[in-house]
Amino acid sequence: MKKIDKQKVERYKKQLEMIGSSVHLNPFETKQEQKSAVERAKKDFAFMVERYFPHYAGASTPDFHIKFANKVLKDPTFKGFAQWGRALAKSVVNNILLPFWIWMNEGECYFVLIGSSADRAEQLLEDIRAEFEANPQIINDFGQQFNQGNWEAGFFITKGKFIGQSLGMGQSVRGLRVKDKRPTHCAADDLETKDINKNPKRQESIAKWIERDLLPTMDGPTRRFVQSNNRFAPRMVQTILQERHPEWTVDQVNAYDPVTYKPTWFEKYGPDYFKALEREIGVLAAKSEYNNDPHTEGTIFLESQIQWAPRPRLNQFKIIFGWWDVAYGGTSTSDYNAVVVQGLKETDFYVLDVFCKQSKMNEAIAYMCLYQKSLPKTVIVHWIFEAQFWNDAVRDAIKKGETGFGVKLNIIQRQLPKTRKYDRILTLQPYYQNNKIFYDERLKHNNDAQVALAQLYGIEPGYNTKDDYPDAHQAGISELERYVSHSDSSGDTEIVTGDYSQSKNLW
Repeated sequence: MKKIDKQKVERYKKQLEMIGSSVHLNPFETKQEQKSAVERAKKDFAFMVERYFPHYAGASTPDFHIKFANKVLKDPTFKGFAQWGRALAKSVVNNILLPFWIWMNEGECYFVLIGSSADRAEQLLEDIRAEFEANPQIINDFGQQFNQGNWEAGFFITKGKFIGQSLGMGQSVRGLRVKDKRPTHCAADDLETKDINKNPKRQESIAKWIERDLLPTMDGPTRRFVQSNNRFAPRMVQTILQERHPEWTVDQVNAYDPVTYKPTWFEKYGPDYFKALEREIGVLAAKSEYNNDPHTEGTIFLESQIQWAPRPRLNQFKIIFGWWDVAYGGTSTSDYNAVVVQGLKETDFYVLDVFCKQSKMNEAIAYMCLYQKSLPKTVIVHWIFEAQFWNDAVRDAIKKGETGFGVKLNIIQRQLPKTRKYDRILTLQPYYQNNKIFYDERLKHNNDAQVALAQLYGIEPGYNTKDDYPDAHQAGISELERYVSHSDSSGDTEIVTGDYSQSKNLW
């Protein structure tokens, strides 16, 4: 036997041992109680998990598991996506718990599990095969399921009419038949690898394979298809299918609220778990992997255009502005409060610091107050906020923050021109192309700066991403531009005075 085959056998044996030792029967349960429990498990997904799969139930079954399972069970021709963030047990639910529950309710199930490769699919299928073979509660309630002669890795048939078969993505679907039985339930698990994501042609090919090869193998009244994958990139196999089939269900569940950090599966994760995770792996990676919020690479503003440089001493700048793009909400769907501190040195512009969060106004004000308190006495930041239709509320919040921190921001209100925002933001591109904008190298691994740059990369025709940082960034650069002296490069000094005629002082 090959070494790799021995490893597979050993892994499967350990799986059987774990299941056998984790599930404990109630020796005092009567036949009537058993019958009632089985009937309840058919209707109650959470109870089913508790009874048959306690080794997977380290935490209570969350509502989104239950709702999705019920939706799939009720629709024999369900087509859709469990677009759940990482750490939400999408593979366990859709590769083990849900197929088993469907079998319980319908009396039979021909389950095809598709993986990114044939080996991966086979490995995934072993989990549910092991349950049928060694789970004491399943055997006690439904009888021995092990079926000699029909029990192999990648293909098995239980005595109770459950057929399990694995299939590598893109493989020929010929042979997906057992006598007169054709597949009734197909589950695709994490098909999108990083390599496939870099190959649009391959993505199109896989999407077409699902539509034209895989799904037609299910030709009976029951034809369910579930694809499980978090959306970690803007364009994926699942997004291609979603665009082509808008009637299919997209069940998107994010792992946590990006503002409060409250976990969606709060029964399993503590209140600070994802806040700590963001610090560990970075906010962009966390939002991409756990919150289905992929990082956009950019087609106009490119990562290659970002210049990181040591920051000159602050008192060497001709003038420094801090521009605040105000947001009221502080929810996971609201705009961002974006504050960008930028300085002018000769004819170059420096991004010195950034605040970019889906927060309440008071957090942005606290940031500005603390930033100002940290400055040397020789340095002044001229703060500006963009005028809102609720300016009174903004002013009240500023006064409260100034009182609380014991500082005077001397912030002014500015009305932006009526030019279309997209056009205004695009005026930044010549600055980047001509290497006139520099970012303080200390911001390179700063979460707020990375979120801000992700917004900048997302600016393109018809964009639907947040644009609060690009908006504040452009407005601040526009302020600095008023003070650029074109004789600076020759060593002469020329003072250019900014026009504050449209400003309103708050002090």
